[in-house]
Amino acid sequence: MIKAIFPVHWKEYELIDSGNGMKLEQFGQHVLSRPEPQAIWSPRMSQANWDKIATGSFAQQGSHKGEWKLKGNGIPWFIKYGLAQDSIKLKLNFTQFKHIGIFPEQAANWDYIYTQSKALGAKASVLNLFAYTGGASLAAKAAGVDVVHVDSIKQVVNWANENQELSKQNGIRWVVEDALKFVSREVKRGKKYQGIILDPPAYGIGTKGERWKLEEKLGMLLEQVAQLLDDKGFLVLNVYSLGLSPYIIQNLMTDYFPNREVDISELCLLSRTKQILPLGIVARI
Repeated sequence: MIKAIFPVHWKEYELIDSGNGMKLEQFGQHVLSRPEPQAIWSPRMSQANWDKIATGSFAQQGSHKGEWKLKGNGIPWFIKYGLAQDSIKLKLNFTQFKHIGIFPEQAANWDYIYTQSKALGAKASVLNLFAYTGGASLAAKAAGVDVVHVDSIKQVVNWANENQELSKQNGIRWVVEDALKFVSREVKRGKKYQGIILDPPAYGIGTKGERWKLEEKLGMLLEQVAQLLDDKGFLVLNVYSLGLSPYIIQNLMTDYFPNREVDISELCLLSRTKQILPLGIVARI
C-alpha cells in the first residue's frame, strides 16, 4: 500500500495554495509564486489574493530557465528546520531555475535520516549522492555520523558548505564529481556505507557533456549502490519524475535489494487550503 508522508516540523515554511500549474509558498519572510507541473487543479484562492500576498513570482522563459519578479530586494535569506534534538540553518537565494536552495517536502526525509543516523552511532558513515545544498547531509551530521556529500556542481557544494557553517557543524567531506563515477570507484575500493541517500534528477547534463536521464540510469545506479550499502544499513531514494510511478520504483528496489524490506511512499505537502500536493516518490530501507 503506497502511503503519503508529510513534513511535520516546519515552522518557517508553509504551502499556502496551489493550482493552474503554480504553487504559492511562504519561506520565512518571503511568499513566492512559482511553477509546479503537478498542480493541474484549480487554486482555491483568487489570483488577486495571490498577487497581493506574493513578494516574488517566477516567470518561466523557455523549458527550464526564467526570471524572478520581486517586490523587494533579491538578497539571500535564511531559514531554520528543527530536528528531534537539533536544528539546521539553510541559506535561500533566487536562481534562474525557479529553485531557491531547498525542497521543503524533503524535510520528511531529513527527519528519517536523522533518526536512522542517530541509531547507527558515531562510527557510521553516510553517503549523500546528488546532494544539492546539503539538507540531508546536515541532518545526518547533526546525528553524529561521518558524512560524504557528492554533487557534480561546484557552486551547490559551496552552498552546502555555507549551510554547514550556518548550522555550526563541521567535518562533512565534500566531493565534486559525477555520482555514478564516484560510486563505481567506491565499489572497486570495497567501501561500505551504513547509510546512503540518493536524490537523482529526472534529467541533466554533466560538466563534460554527459547526459543523464533517470529512466535510463537509475537501474545502473542502484546496482552499484546495492554493493556499497552495509547489510543492515539504511537507504533513502527520492525520485521526482512525472514518468515514473511508485510501483516502478518498488519493482526496481526489489530487483536490487531482494532481501530487504522496502517502504514506498509519496512525499507530499498539505496546503493551507487543504490540498495535497504530491512531490515525489521515496523508497526507504
